[in-house]
Amino acid sequence: MSPAPLLEVSGLTVTFDGTAGPALDGISFSLEAGRTLSLVGESGSGKSLTALAILRLLPPRAHMRSGLVRFQGRDLSTLDAPAMRAVRGAGISLIFQEPMTALDPVMRVGDQIAEVLRIHRLARGAAAMDRAVELLEAVRVPQASVRARDYPHQLSGGLRQRVVIAMALACRPPLVIADEPTTALDVTVQAEVLALLRDLRDRFQLALLLITHDFGVVAQMADDVAVMHRGRIVESGDVRRVLRAPREAYTQALLAAVPGVPRT
Repeated sequence: MSPAPLLEVSGLTVTFDGTAGPALDGISFSLEAGRTLSLVGESGSGKSLTALAILRLLPPRAHMRSGLVRFQGRDLSTLDAPAMRAVRGAGISLIFQEPMTALDPVMRVGDQIAEVLRIHRLARGAAAMDRAVELLEAVRVPQASVRARDYPHQLSGGLRQRVVIAMALACRPPLVIADEPTTALDVTVQAEVLALLRDLRDRFQLALLLITHDFGVVAQMADDVAVMHRGRIVESGDVRRVLRAPREAYTQALLAAVPGVPRT
């Protein structure tokens, strides 16, 4: 018997005020502990909106009209605001696409990581800062104790992304959502960040929901893939099967646009 999914999304439909059709139309997938599922598709296909719906962070004009989001057996729609805040960060964390907008520009990065620990009552005072430095070391930030005192603008894009990853891992959540985590980085740093995510996933047995438009990233990282187009999942399955024998024309077009993607 296969284990119960860590995350189960069923029939998720989201609409925006003043628009005719749904922005997300019946999205369904599941993710088991320790596995990586990639949501892949072009910009505007609904990938990031799916992540926000899971976390109940939809923008004001957006509304979840139907569907179910179940995490660790609990229907997240039934949780009150304090219970949902406890899920965010400790149960499900989010790595944002652009670290400069995710970090407070007037707060030292070590203090930002320590604040996550304090909010979830995992550490306080000097112990929280010591743990923040340990997390920076875990994501391979050089001279972590020195860098912890830096402000975001003093760090390179790659180091800022590592800080955001450290914040996402601070509470050891079982599920991490990574929303285009390498888009703003150059090719060399992209490879380093992907290698870091793979290592952390394996070391901590994380489930990873990876959002990307790049099938090259999918081929490197994912166990399973769900292809999104105009708010719907048009194809899903084991990543090797989808790469080797895509069934949908849209998936075939995405793959054709990425030279060198392995098909086996």
